[in-house]
Amino acid sequence: MIQRLLPFLTLIVLFVGLAIASPEHFLSKTNLSSVVRQTAVINLMALGMTLIIISGGIDLSVGAILAMAGLLGTMAMEKGYPILLGIAIGILTGCLCGFANGFMTTRLKINPFIVTLGTMGIIRGLTLIISNGLPVHQIPPAFSYLGEGNLVGVPFVLWVLVGCALCTHVILEHTRLGRYTFSIGSNVDAATYAGIHVNLYTTAVYAIGGALTGLAGMIEASRLMTGQPTAGQGYELQAIAAVVIGGGSLRGGEGSVVGTLIGAFIMGLLANGSDLLGISPYVQQAIIGAVIILAVSVDELRKRKLTAG
Repeated sequence: MIQRLLPFLTLIVLFVGLAIASPEHFLSKTNLSSVVRQTAVINLMALGMTLIIISGGIDLSVGAILAMAGLLGTMAMEKGYPILLGIAIGILTGCLCGFANGFMTTRLKINPFIVTLGTMGIIRGLTLIISNGLPVHQIPPAFSYLGEGNLVGVPFVLWVLVGCALCTHVILEHTRLGRYTFSIGSNVDAATYAGIHVNLYTTAVYAIGGALTGLAGMIEASRLMTGQPTAGQGYELQAIAAVVIGGGSLRGGEGSVVGTLIGAFIMGLLANGSDLLGISPYVQQAIIGAVIILAVSVDELRKRKLTAG
């Protein structure tokens, strides 16, 4: 019970600590709004990663998928297509990339770490080829509303994030796909013997994860008002870290939407607090790596105690 509350308690302690260390800047409406906007992208990617990790998989290509989705979506807008269609193209791009990852993982029977490591290079390379290494700038001004707009005084991306989080929670807790995802991650052989179509549901999980990453790519493009082919570098580490910090297990079978959201906001506050306190971004990366190792170590120790008991 204490371990489940630990991420939440950590978030509260971190928030209070930063409020005391830099009250004038940290607690300002502008800064808190900025934290929400900056964290929304990683949060959406992490929601998809939650499904994938619970199923016993992993996706190292999400940063590259984000870049390709953002590029193709903005290229469509540059050619004169409506903004909503451009956003839909970005989401569909992510969904297809995720589907490809799931399909190859299940059909070729290759470890998802290897598959997504390979597709990370392929997708990133294709994105650079399509764009010729150049960003897309001719984007309709109204597109900025997705990443920077407000609805009823609240950042629009927060509404999007809440909606996606609720949908993901419903999928995990109240649908057959969710139940089967936990079963596959807990014991894939048992799931197979129970008659679960493991290949189908695993591929579906990767496709959903890709779609959420595609949406994150469009939000990133909206915030920057450019389709950047090099976007998303290192984001896969942050998405995985958010899931692990939130209580997800890299062995599969464990994880939750609430835990992932808390994990992502912990990292968002760490990054924001580091900026306010003048801590180098290089140190931030080292901290994220250390936190991943710590979280996984705690999870392993807990499982050993349960096994021994």
